[in-house]
Amino acid sequence: MTRYARTEEAIARLTPEEFYVTQQSGTERPGTGALLGNKKPGIYVDVVSGEPLFASSDKYESGCGWPSFTRPIEPAHVTELHDRSHGMVRTEVRSAHGDSHLGHVFPDGPRDRGGLRYCINSAALRFVPREEMEAQGYGDYLDQVEDLD
Repeated sequence: MTRYARTEEAIARLTPEEFYVTQQSGTERPGTGALLGNKKPGIYVDVVSGEPLFASSDKYESGCGWPSFTRPIEPAHVTELHDRSHGMVRTEVRSAHGDSHLGHVFPDGPRDRGGLRYCINSAALRFVPREEMEAQGYGDYLDQVEDLD
């Protein structure tokens, strides 16, 4: 079984934007994330711990300015916390092992796919293309990723 963890080495490798988002619960500017328009098959993992978070087959265009997903690929890898910052009541989403701030989840996603919208910062994610998943240790998730070739 693969072990995912937050390490000092992983934190030291973060870019300033990744550090701001994941470690300081920041938010990248809408429409600026590198993974927003990504339509390739694969999975999205925590930039800190490497734990699998979302599959490309669950990604959709919500128009909110951040990558949006209908569900986590591994629900145990995502934790939800009440967030009352900025004068709002929201549900924050964090990675379970890396304790990285990922974004928020809202109940306004596609009804036919569960009704949730996981609005996630690109800076909190690392994309692993389908063709590299096996080599990078994510082969167990291949059946959850559509091959669009």
